[in-house]
Order: sequence, then structure tokens, then C-alpha cells
Amino acid sequence: MTHPHLAEATEAQALQFGLSKDEYASVLLKLDRTPNVTELGIFSVMWSEHCSYKSSRAHLAKLSTNAPHVIHGPGENAGVIDIGEGLACIFKMESHNHPSYIEPYQGAATGVGGIMRDVFTMGARPVALMNALRFGDPSHPKTRRLVDGVVRGIGGYGNCVGVPTLGGETNFHAGYNGNILVNAMCVGVARKDRIFTSAAGGPGSPVVYVGAKTGRDGIHGATMASTEFGDDTEESRPTVQVGDPFLEKLLIEACLELMESDAIIGIQDMGAAGLTSSSVEMASKGGSGIELDIDAIPARETGMSPYEFMLSESQERMLMTLKPGREPEARAIFEKWGLDAAVIGKTTDSGRLVLKWKGEVACDLPLGPLADEAPKYERPFVMPARVAGKTAQPQVPPVAFPDALMKMMSAPDMASKRWLWEQYDRDVMADTVAASGAADAAIVRLHGSNRALAISCDVTPRYVQADPYEGGKQAIAECWRNLSAVGATPLAVTDNLNFGNPQKPEVMGQIVAAIEGMAEACRVLEFPVVSGNVSLYNETNGAAIPPTPAIGGVGLMEDMSARAGFMGMREGDVLVLVGATKGELGASMYLREVHGREDGAPPVVDLALEKKNGDLVRGLIRDGFARVVHDLSDGGLAAAAADLALANDIGIYLEPRRGIAADAWLWGEDQARYLIAVPAAEAEFIYTTADEAGVTAEPVGVVGGCEIAYGEEAVDLDDLRAAWEGWMPGYMAKAG
Repeated sequence: MTHPHLAEATEAQALQFGLSKDEYASVLLKLDRTPNVTELGIFSVMWSEHCSYKSSRAHLAKLSTNAPHVIHGPGENAGVIDIGEGLACIFKMESHNHPSYIEPYQGAATGVGGIMRDVFTMGARPVALMNALRFGDPSHPKTRRLVDGVVRGIGGYGNCVGVPTLGGETNFHAGYNGNILVNAMCVGVARKDRIFTSAAGGPGSPVVYVGAKTGRDGIHGATMASTEFGDDTEESRPTVQVGDPFLEKLLIEACLELMESDAIIGIQDMGAAGLTSSSVEMASKGGSGIELDIDAIPARETGMSPYEFMLSESQERMLMTLKPGREPEARAIFEKWGLDAAVIGKTTDSGRLVLKWKGEVACDLPLGPLADEAPKYERPFVMPARVAGKTAQPQVPPVAFPDALMKMMSAPDMASKRWLWEQYDRDVMADTVAASGAADAAIVRLHGSNRALAISCDVTPRYVQADPYEGGKQAIAECWRNLSAVGATPLAVTDNLNFGNPQKPEVMGQIVAAIEGMAEACRVLEFPVVSGNVSLYNETNGAAIPPTPAIGGVGLMEDMSARAGFMGMREGDVLVLVGATKGELGASMYLREVHGREDGAPPVVDLALEKKNGDLVRGLIRDGFARVVHDLSDGGLAAAAADLALANDIGIYLEPRRGIAADAWLWGEDQARYLIAVPAAEAEFIYTTADEAGVTAEPVGVVGGCEIAYGEEAVDLDDLRAAWEGWMPGYMAKAG
């Protein structure tokens, strides 16, 4: 009797696996026969949105991906950039949104594990983790449980592996009630002459499996991540993988040790679509074929079929091809680290994926249709209106400064996230220089040197919702600005494009416009995209998330002693605002949190001005004239000043400004601006330097006392701190 997974597949099964009728017809045409169920399963995951990028590939090509320091751009497991002195930085951001909504602890934990494997598979030791988290309305019945599970999952995995989690950003909005976003970023460092790629090489090389045994967890995870949610979401729980951070640590060390030799030809982690994607991608990139012996795969469950082995997304597994004869050397290293390892196949010259099981051929597919010939759609789209700079500013009634400041700084998005950060080990490895809350970007020292990397995660979804093109520009610009604000030279970005259903022309229009805005910003700021991930179908019952193209950026400090952050402000210092203020309140945090409105146009992003102002600030930091610097973003001038006051536990007086409404001056979110606290004796140098560079710089306040004051209105700093620090732990302590 034929095993069910080797029986001929049907159109009904194709639809169940996530393929469309047209795609199933294309499979039949490419094969000139009907596939068996195992072969259909392989097609379904390789042609899923998660693996094939079929709706976005045509537009992702618009992104700037090249620069003299780029070693590997998009297409490898992670991006690679040259950071000098024989070193390379390898980094990527990736989503684990759907799994984290279904099972928050394991979904978030395995997202962290997966992104680390993307980085160390290329030869890098992971040195920093970041994350960008979006949750639903705090009042939604699921939000608190999801926050708790996700944060524990991130901390539990990263802490156990021993890689510092330096922070990121965390937002709350009703638009994420049905689909939270968990975007994980990993940054690693490798020797420039020891970078590994996934290409399998020519025929005759042994294919080696190493890591955890394969089970039935995560089957069809890539397919689940490429569909909308409905009322039966909980039924997807079996598609969420289970992670083991201690095993991941062993895997990191074993792989890095083997990488010190020249035994490895190609190496790939088993992420989305597990053994299927890793074997297909390695063979197709190497221009070869691959033959696997299913019976040789280490299994932790009995009676598994080829379908289950190939589609399982069990965690902590790697696939590699070795130079012939080097198997004993690899086996000895893996045994030393207590890892399962097995030769499970070989590369061939057939250009095909062949699976053998119990003496018979269970799968025989050409690689082309699975990889390079996967569907690539030019989906119809409706470009959203460009409203930035073309829509009148919203008019709102005045609100007393103390009331507005208390409300703003205790709002869920603005309140202190200390409750989250304290669950992350931020100091393991002893190279953390600054983490979230201490500066606009995290800073991690390049071990044993005075050089450092700066890392930031950024996007403002409400801007992208209002004007996707301008919002895409702003996400890149703010990341660039945050790196500049600590004194780092911005080098490159990774992106995580989170959107709804691309088969809806309005959503596809958001995707296209945001990518085009990002592309312009990357080009002007010389800030290329070197890796990334697209997460689509973030919808529940037809309601899409706010468009959220998260950006993770990396910059370099040649001398980390010349850096800036939030700390070091003293009595009598002058607050200098770099950048001009018109008072843009459209789509602002102030409009939303104080006035309950989410309308208006986002601020215009002048990229030439961003570059000019950022270059000036970076130069001031490197020359030692700016040690306390904060970029202006959510909440504008007043929020940035409050952040500095709270960080230094000292008051600030902000001067009223003639010719501009108080709320626009205080809370406007005009871009390309920085707030610098500097001794009064040095302020004149900043004004002169800025004037010579054609940059606006002006005094806006002074440091001192125990209040944050604007004109004759003031808020006691202790009262503000209680509200700012109290929201998150108070929320998480509530029953329910």
C-alpha cells in the first residue's frame, strides 16, 4: 500500500497547502506530471510568500544595495559589510509575527534563535540582539498576555545563549490587536577572510546535518506565515516551533570551531521550510543537484515520513556541504560539543532534488521551478495619495503644558520600557557600551579594541499609514539620524517589511510606495540595504495591520571615546536645537495621545537637510563638542527634553518661542533635528560651526532645578518620573 504522502496529490490538497489553482496548474505544467503529496508540500513551502517573496521581489529590486563597504548584499543568509581592520559585520532582521501571536513565548524565542543562526551560519559570532515589537491596544484582552510571553521568550532565549539583548522599540496600537509584530535583529562580527555562504559547490560533496533531532514541530510554518488569520487561529499552534537555547549555544560554538578549518564548502541554517529550503537553496545557488537519504536524518519521533522530515521546522539545525574526506574531522568537533551529526546525502550534477526513503524514491524534482523559477507577481496596486507637505496642519485647542507633558510621557508608546529591558541580559560578553534608554542607538564595543558598532531599530507606522512614501523615507532617515546622534558613521540597513494582504491593491500600493520612499532615502543618505525580510498577510478577518517597514541600521565608531548619549547634562548647560522647526503636528504622537486624533499629514522628510544636519552633529561629537545628544522624533522638542531631564535627574527650562503656536513649538515632529546639551561657554562654537555649514542651530532652554518648565508652567520632575516609569509595570501587574 502506498504511503499517503507518496500518493498522487490533488488540487484540493494544493489549496489546503496554500497554493492557488493557477499555481497548482503551473506545478503540473513544469513537472509534466502530477506530484505526490511530499513533492506538493515542497512546492507549497518554496512558493509561499515567506520563502519566495513572490509579491515583493519586483519592487525590492528598487532598493539601493551597493556601496564600497558592502561585501554581501541581499540574497545570502544575512548582509555583510566591511568594518575595517580585517573585520566584517554580519547582520539581519527577520519577523516571527504569526508564531508569536499564536504561542508568544516560543514564537518570540525561536525568532531570536533563527535570526542568530542566519548570522553565525556566515561565520560571525553574534555580539548583539535587538528587537522591534508591536502589540495591540493595552485594553485588548489578549495584549497583556502577549507582551508577557513575547518578552519572556526574547529574554529567555537570548540570556541563555549568552548574547546581549540591547533593546529596540516597543509600540502599542489597536491596529495590531489581531496581528502583533515581533521583529528580531542580530548583529555579528567575523573575520573578513572567513565569511561563509550557502552555495553547496559541485557534485560529489557530502551533505551533513548537525544539531537537534528532527520532530514534527513547525510543519507548514512557512505556509502559516503566508496566510491571513481567522477565527481558527489557535488551531495553528502545532505549526509553532519549540526552541532550545542551550543547544543553540553548542551549535554556535561547534560551527565556529569547524569554520576555523577549510572543511566547509557551503552552510545554511534550517529556518523557514526547514530541510526543504536549506537543501534547495544550497543546491540551486551552487548550480548542482542534491540527493538526500531520509532514513539517515536524526529523528526524535518515530514513524516520520519524508513529507514530515522535509517540512518540519524543528529548531537548532544546520545543513552543510563539506570537502570530501573531511567528514571525520567535522564529526569529531560535533561529538565534542554533544551534537547530533550525520551524513544524509551528497551533491550531484543532476540539477534535481532527489529524496530516498526505505529503498524507494520519495521525491524527484527539478530545482529550477523550486527556486529561481518560483512565481514572481506584478500584483495590481493603487498608489496611496501623497499628503506630506500638501495637507494643512491640523488645528487643535490649546492644552496646558503640565497636563500635556504628563499625558505624553505616561502614554504606552512614550513611557519607560525599563520593565522590558530588565528582563534582558544586556551586559553579557562585557562589550555593551550603551543600551536602550542611554542613547539613541545601542553601542557594542568591537572586542579588545576602542572601536564600536552602533545599532538602531526604527519606523513610525502612523507616518507610513498617512503617507507610505514619506513614511518609508522617514524610517530610513530616523535610523540614520539615531546612529549619527551617538557619533557613528551610518553604514547599512536591514529591513523587515510588515504589511497586510498583497492581493488587495490598496495594501500592495502601500508596499510599493514605502519601498520607493525607502529607496530614495537609502540613495541620498548612502545607506544601502544589505539584508531583510518581508512579512505579508498580517491580517485577521480582513483587517490589516498599520504598514510597518521596520528598519535596523548599523554604524561604525572608529573611536568610541568620542561618542554621545543622554547622560552628562549639568546645571547651567544650554540646550541647543539643531534643525529648523515649523511645528508639524500631523500624524504626531501629541495629536494622538492628547487630542485622540490620528489624522493629518506626516512631517516632510528633506533628505538633503537630514544629511547636512546629521553630518554636522556627527562632526561635533567626534571633535568633543557634543557629549549629550538626542534626536527629535515622537513628541518633538518637549519629549526629547523630558527624556534628557529624566535620564540625568535634573530639571530643564524651555523658552517660549515667538511666532509659532506653543503646541507646534513643543510637540511638532519636524524631521532632521537634534537636541544638544552643552556648557554655556561652548555654545557659541556650535552656533558658529552650524552657521558656517548652513545649518540652523539656536538656544531653546537651560538646564537646572528640579522641574521641567515652559514659560511659567512647570512639572515636578519626581511627579513626571513616577508617571513615566510607572505605566509599564503598573499595566503588567494588573490581573487578567
